[in-house]
Amino acid sequence: MLKVRVIPTLLWKGFGLVKGVAFNSWRRVGTVLPALKVYNARDVDELVLVDITASQEEREPDHEAVADFSAECCVPLTVGGGINNLQQIVDLLRAGADKISINTAAFTTPELINQAATRFGAQCVVASIDARRHEDGSYSVFSRSGSHDCRIEPSSWACELVDRGAGEILLTSIDRDGTMQGYDLKLVEQITSRVDIPVIASGGAGNYQHMVEVIQQAGASAVAAASMFHFTEQTPAGAKQALHRAGIPVRQNFVAV
Repeated sequence: MLKVRVIPTLLWKGFGLVKGVAFNSWRRVGTVLPALKVYNARDVDELVLVDITASQEEREPDHEAVADFSAECCVPLTVGGGINNLQQIVDLLRAGADKISINTAAFTTPELINQAATRFGAQCVVASIDARRHEDGSYSVFSRSGSHDCRIEPSSWACELVDRGAGEILLTSIDRDGTMQGYDLKLVEQITSRVDIPVIASGGAGNYQHMVEVIQQAGASAVAAASMFHFTEQTPAGAKQALHRAGIPVRQNFVAV
């Protein structure tokens, strides 16, 4: 089993960071640079930074801001939001991003996944899937920061993204987002059972046990969290210790207890 990664997620809106519930009711939680500096010292494996309004506002990614952020970031940085052509990916990588996350553009310009994977390698391309559960228990994929129902079943969409060259999937449960009630294990297992690339579970982490469960029971390769790290005393280092105690391999840049 590959070593499991612990990945804080930073949701970037305008001039600061926000957190919400189910992709709504955004609450400001600080600014980007101080958060990066804090996480640099907290044993994280990677960071994900997403401009959550870029696609809705039809804005291009702010590669100048990303250059400022990456200069302060000591771990691999995945950047998403507003990416819809190859030149924007080039600009973000030159600005210091290590990976790019594509969501909305995968629906409007699906060949962008192929192009990016061919030019930069699959390891650079993170396909972002935001999914919501319906009353009948089925799921569908949403784009544009969870505002548009694409009426596609998540595991089928994941398989297409893999076929196009995506190297990882960032899977977020819209229903669990910001609730800290635990990951949607059924949703995650539906994806991990169909694809052979790493799946990053996102949406719902509230404690270390939730992370253990989504790895051991649903097959996630990495765990992303935001509210858990913003609003509780739990830390990425603590998460790694808990995973280690549960027998899950992690990068041990912490003191095992």
